[in-house]
Amino acid sequence: MTENELIAHWTTARRHIIMAQFAPTLLLAATVWMLTNGLDAADLSVRLAATGILLASGVLGATAQIAAAQEGRAIIADLAALGATSALGRRIVASRWGIEIVRVVGPAIFVAVFVALLVALFL
Repeated sequence: MTENELIAHWTTARRHIIMAQFAPTLLLAATVWMLTNGLDAADLSVRLAATGILLASGVLGATAQIAAAQEGRAIIADLAALGATSALGRRIVASRWGIEIVRVVGPAIFVAVFVALLVALFL
């Protein structure tokens, strides 16, 4: 692939990373809002359903985010091997550490917030 094609793939992978974060973030925020309005006092079945929705959304979002980050890593490796000549190509290669943050830290934050919400819902 050419540098321009790799940069186009990078843009797509980056868009997928961003989009993968929307649903879980909105659901987590909505759950916090619902907790302030009595979700923690709802029937057990309602709280279990909310937990299942959060978990499914989080797993799917994390899977998409990790997959896009893996694609980003491959693109960076290809750009580095190609010897990127454009400033944008070199900047993408230099952002290699950011992919690791997306791949590890984002899902870890979701897990931490999910656990905190479980505590609020069930304890």
